[in-house]
Amino acid sequence: MLNILKSLFGGSSTDYAQLVKDGAQIIDVRTPGEYASGHIRGSKNIPLNELQGKMKQINKDKPVITCCASGMRSASAKGILKSNGYSEVYNGGGWSSLQSKLR
Repeated sequence: MLNILKSLFGGSSTDYAQLVKDGAQIIDVRTPGEYASGHIRGSKNIPLNELQGKMKQINKDKPVITCCASGMRSASAKGILKSNGYSEVYNGGGWSSLQSKLR
């Protein structure tokens, strides 16, 4: 059960800072208003409800880290991306927690 939760919500064993150094894209799936109130520098805001129509903005050849406010929407985004052929997708969880892991 714990492994299932880690795979859905991101495990602490993932080195997000290294992924970003290696070219990973950070996709923030919160609303534009939430994103405007604070976000990770260099991240791209694609709200979850617009993800299906904007996948062309995400490079399939690079790792993708999804984030949101708490980790629920980013878990959904990870599933959507994986089911559309993105092979290396990580749920970074809440954006502020992810930001602290990137330092």
